[in-house]
Amino acid sequence: MKTDHQTALFEIIKREINGDTSLGEAVGEVLSLSNDAVYRRYRGETLLTIYELEKLSKHYAISLDSLFRSEANRVIFEYQPIAHIDFNMESYLGKIANGLQGIRHHKSPEIMMAINNTHFLQLLNFPHLTRFKLFFWGRTHLHVPELKNQRFAHKKMTAKNDQIGRQILRDYTAIPSKELLDPEFMLGFVREIVYYFNARLFEDPTYAIHLLNQLVAFVGHIKHQCEVGKKFVFNTSPPANGNELEVYLNDAINGATVTYFKTEDLEGLNMAHNLMNTMNTFDTVYVQDARDVLQRQFENASIISIHNQKERNKFFHQLTDHIEKVKRQIQQEIDENA
Repeated sequence: MKTDHQTALFEIIKREINGDTSLGEAVGEVLSLSNDAVYRRYRGETLLTIYELEKLSKHYAISLDSLFRSEANRVIFEYQPIAHIDFNMESYLGKIANGLQGIRHHKSPEIMMAINNTHFLQLLNFPHLTRFKLFFWGRTHLHVPELKNQRFAHKKMTAKNDQIGRQILRDYTAIPSKELLDPEFMLGFVREIVYYFNARLFEDPTYAIHLLNQLVAFVGHIKHQCEVGKKFVFNTSPPANGNELEVYLNDAINGATVTYFKTEDLEGLNMAHNLMNTMNTFDTVYVQDARDVLQRQFENASIISIHNQKERNKFFHQLTDHIEKVKRQIQQEIDENA
């Protein structure tokens, strides 16, 4: 099948500008063309010159390999490198916010997710847990120099980060989703808290107890959403309409956090890499293959939202019980060292 590379290029640019301006204005500014000239190229009436193609690819950071690739077994992913010097909560959360806003603003959005351990989008309901997760990643795995000699302290998120986090939650909860959990759900997060407690990396050791209490509330919130089959922000009421949530339990382990998203005119895949960084692709063949694998995972899992109360209660009770047990052990050590 012959590929219309010029149309594909303009579709990529449309995703990049995300409705912030018109295609004619955005491309016209880069190429110094009128709106009419831009739309003649968009409709295929005029071919882009090699110089125009070069300008557009550089301005919008579009890989020409991905546009003209000829090998069926090669896939191009887009990702935002996270260097030590620019790692901060605002840039990380901002990237997520932009992606979700882009999906939500298309017609008939839906997402399908397999969660590997930590459900970061839901974690944003609890800012202290969010701060800890990002601090742990930055200090322990990225070795961010600014965090090297810091211990984790009890602080609030900045007003800007809190604003971005709330926007992410509004967009995420508004998009219907099917989500796949597994037996390791949030257990790694518990181990991270224990690790920092044992390594004396909390400024105040009792903050480990606070985080574990927050984690119990987090699990309760996930369970509540499963019971009603709706997504909603913590400490608010489930909506009467919309915000549909289907949750399934996989008896095996989800190998990675993978999010498939689809709208009337957009289909793509977001995958975790380097623990918490993400990469995206809109490669049609790869996205459809990944979607098919995800669908088979859901078919082999048990639904625990709305239905299957016994299995749902068992799953969340075991998780809460584990957190409470860890909390008692840490509290005992704190009391003994007091």
